[in-house]
Amino acid sequence: MTTEMQDIAITEEKPLLPGQPNPAKDAEAAARILLDQGQEHSIETPHGLLHVTLHGTSNTRRPAILTFHDVGLDSKSCFSPLFKFEEMQEIVKNFTLVHIDAPGQEEGAATYPMGYQYPSMEQIAEMIPAVQTYFNFRTVIGVGVGAGAYILSRFTMAHPDSVEGLVLINIDPQARGWMDWAAQKVTEEMSANADLVKSHRDRISKAPNLINIELFWRGYNSRRDLIIDRTSNFKCPVMLVVGDQAPYEEAAVECNSKLDPTTTSFLKMADAGGLPQLTQPSKLTEAFKYFIQGMGYMASSVMTRLSRSRTTSLSSSYSMEGERERSRTLSQSSQGGQMPPSPSHTMEVSC
Repeated sequence: MTTEMQDIAITEEKPLLPGQPNPAKDAEAAARILLDQGQEHSIETPHGLLHVTLHGTSNTRRPAILTFHDVGLDSKSCFSPLFKFEEMQEIVKNFTLVHIDAPGQEEGAATYPMGYQYPSMEQIAEMIPAVQTYFNFRTVIGVGVGAGAYILSRFTMAHPDSVEGLVLINIDPQARGWMDWAAQKVTEEMSANADLVKSHRDRISKAPNLINIELFWRGYNSRRDLIIDRTSNFKCPVMLVVGDQAPYEEAAVECNSKLDPTTTSFLKMADAGGLPQLTQPSKLTEAFKYFIQGMGYMASSVMTRLSRSRTTSLSSSYSMEGERERSRTLSQSSQGGQMPPSPSHTMEVSC
């Protein structure tokens, strides 16, 4: 017995002295910084290079959340307030996040030379499979705003097996002239937060690649119509998002009417202006969470503090056999409400 006890080596763990480095904490801090800033990649595609920022790891069995921004923005200015929002972190830590910048739109991009042939919206959509291949993602959940919503729609139509879900903010399937685009932007600015409008004006006015922004803008405004009908287009759940009385509201409502109501959610947000992902990140985060839960992910996730503090008014219709009807309306009071995971409903959120 004595011999056995002598063979056991007992190591005393001494506490670190003040100022002494802690390798474990340093590694954790470095990983947190890398996760926050993301890993930047330049990916070769059939139509040129794409700047892509990856947050998290590409080794996951879940679909990646893949975003695409609007004209006049880049991935950071379009999505950082949403995906860095406190309540969104519950989602971010469970999925790989991939931000795509349209060609030449990333921060610090070199200006294209005079006469450069900028890719069409269809060609940009054709660049996305190269991103999937590069990171070895089997499927994605797409989140697009404006031009980005159009591009991701094109990608989903061409590659339905690659997309598990689609969130389209300010989608406009119809091609419009530049006068229509300008009128929409003016209306958007008048209805949006004044500080937000000023920040975007400053960003665009100081952007070193205004030529690149104009090329993207011209490409979007010369796009072809999206031919949408409920029988032959999106094979995945879709959530349409638009601000109440925003310039894209009518187009989003029309798009909603053409999609399959059993797999489509329509979220109309009050006081959101033309940029709901920036002006109402809390409401959009909650809707996105329940959208993902409706797809079968994060089923055991607890409700956010935002949800627990709200009251709900829900009107549902069911047939005698207990089958859910094709349409359901969720109305929230001025304090908001919970959003169920089923994708077959329309939501009007008041702030």
